[in-house]
Amino acid sequence: MHEKLLLILGLLLIVMLLVMLAQRIKIAYPIFLVLAGLGISFIPGVPVLKLDPEIVFLIFLPPILYEAAWYTSWNDFWKWKRTIGLLAFGLVFLTSLVVAFASQALIPGFTLALGFLLGGIVSPPDAVAATTVLKGLKVPKRTLAILEGESLINDASSLIVFRFALAAVMTGVFSMQEATGQFFLVAGMGVVVGVAGAHIFYAIHRFLPTTPAIDAALTVITPYILFLSAEHFHYSGVMAVVSGGLFMSFRSHEIFKTGTTRVNMLGVWNTLIFVMNALVFVLIGLELPDIINGLGKTSLIEGIKYGLIISFIVIIVRMLWIYPVAHIPRWLSKNVRKDPTPGWKNPLIIGWAGMRGVVSLATALSIPVMMNEQSEFPMRNLIIFITFVVIFVTLIFQGLTLPLIIKLIKIGEIDPIQPSHEQQAGIQLRLDKLALNRLHQKYQSNINTNSLVENFKNTIENDINLHKNHLSSIEMCTNRQHDLSEYHQIMLDIFALQRKELFKMKREKQFSDDEIRKAESQLDLNELKITGSKHL
Repeated sequence: MHEKLLLILGLLLIVMLLVMLAQRIKIAYPIFLVLAGLGISFIPGVPVLKLDPEIVFLIFLPPILYEAAWYTSWNDFWKWKRTIGLLAFGLVFLTSLVVAFASQALIPGFTLALGFLLGGIVSPPDAVAATTVLKGLKVPKRTLAILEGESLINDASSLIVFRFALAAVMTGVFSMQEATGQFFLVAGMGVVVGVAGAHIFYAIHRFLPTTPAIDAALTVITPYILFLSAEHFHYSGVMAVVSGGLFMSFRSHEIFKTGTTRVNMLGVWNTLIFVMNALVFVLIGLELPDIINGLGKTSLIEGIKYGLIISFIVIIVRMLWIYPVAHIPRWLSKNVRKDPTPGWKNPLIIGWAGMRGVVSLATALSIPVMMNEQSEFPMRNLIIFITFVVIFVTLIFQGLTLPLIIKLIKIGEIDPIQPSHEQQAGIQLRLDKLALNRLHQKYQSNINTNSLVENFKNTIENDINLHKNHLSSIEMCTNRQHDLSEYHQIMLDIFALQRKELFKMKREKQFSDDEIRKAESQLDLNELKITGSKHL
């Protein structure tokens, strides 16, 4: 037990060091961690790690999906629902179909059912890899919204394809009509279970006397309960988590009413998801020796050849699918033509961001070892190895070249987007006006008799004038971007100086630690207004 605990802690420490190194050399950490895990696995004496698919599906997948749903803009998701649906469902089914027939023709002894099994495994791109690679790059908001929306539901569609293909291999029977009906039942009831479960947790958060710590703990529990509840009835746990996460995110302003609760949850979830994502990607690399040892009769060279061909197929199918999806609806619908055209650059980025990841590997590993007591599952080890090659090729090749492509094509925003700083000033101006109106309508007598309330009113009036002047200066400024960048640098420098002063106050022991921590939190919030809440 102590040795296993020491191994886990050592792995966590190595992962943190590798992520810091990846940031220093400016490589997206999923790519770097897979390569590092692969290198570590060949060091003599390193224990061989086996990635249990049950652990990935149960421990890692629910919170990762829930967090992705939580930070997904429902308005953007609904606005681009057509494109998202064609990618998350249409492309997954097309990829599965093409891979099925290609693998049957390519690999000796490979049946069509095994081909659909492989297609269901390698069809969904990984959410974390794409968003991590794109972080910090100048990518249109529409592009990010479509990629995030696709990643939310493509896992569900691919796992359903995998489930039906697995049943066909095990039983030797497959009915397209029955499979289609079951697909809509499994996905639809997964959504029903997710929304129903989310309503229960909504009631707990809103009507019971919770604390910030309890609220944060409940949000960690929620995705697991939703996932297990749906899977218990043989419905889609992925759709349950995604739908429940979208519902809770949409109603979050009603159930998490204090800043302490929200800040606390942000810290908990940032840390949790970062550790999970980092661990999973390094475990993918560490898994390779065990996968190679399981190839059996198939040679390593043959396995690599099959994997490279399937990798090429999934990349080409995505690129060929994305351009018709982007442009054909514009030819057919006047409503779609109201939106600015995506051109050729936006589809190129979306198409090239189809990197595979942990869900594909976990799905492959979940294939049973035995068909029954007498016979082994056919081609299991080869399917797992091909899956690893597809993950490796798409993650490394596409992941490393995607930033270069974005820099070369110099893509700008497609849709009219109001800059963040203007939106912040406009939002705060509206909130300050609302507060001032309430003071005059309801608390006029308190303003006259209570100096604290009067002081608050004066502060709001000053803030209103400040925001009005800020917005006016932005509109009048001819070199806005340079001035804004200079302003941000000055403010960040002042915040850094103020943090040092707070540390000095802590050593002087003139003020309580609690009050100093509150001042530090306020500085953090002020800094977030400039840097944004970017998390790994």
